[in-house]
Amino acid sequence: MIENTSDNLTQALATTIAQAADDRKASDIVLLKVTEVSYLTDYFVIITGFSRTQVKAIAEAIEEKVYQTYHQVPRQTEGKKDGNWILQDFGDVIVHIFLPEEREFYNLEAFWGHAERLEFSSLEVTQV
Repeated sequence: MIENTSDNLTQALATTIAQAADDRKASDIVLLKVTEVSYLTDYFVIITGFSRTQVKAIAEAIEEKVYQTYHQVPRQTEGKKDGNWILQDFGDVIVHIFLPEEREFYNLEAFWGHAERLEFSSLEVTQV
């Protein structure tokens, strides 16, 4: 059986995003495959940064790495001015970069709890 190449490319994009965040010392990086439960996108990448400066630096690192690797920029970015929660829309992947308090308050992992969850480690992505 041949695997879906489009899904492989989308998962590679999500993994690239997670790696860029990890390179900026992001914490608690989670990839949610929401293809089966949402028409919005295929993956959410949820990330924690510990200061507004770090959240912004993570967002910049993601934009730079995705552009270098895929020659793609976010379709839309929200929250960069405040830096509490930055959302980056790459089409098939939507990135949420939170301060800890905002991440706990909005609790997207629970809201999308029925999605397939992939844990990220800097060495590999493993399915849970």
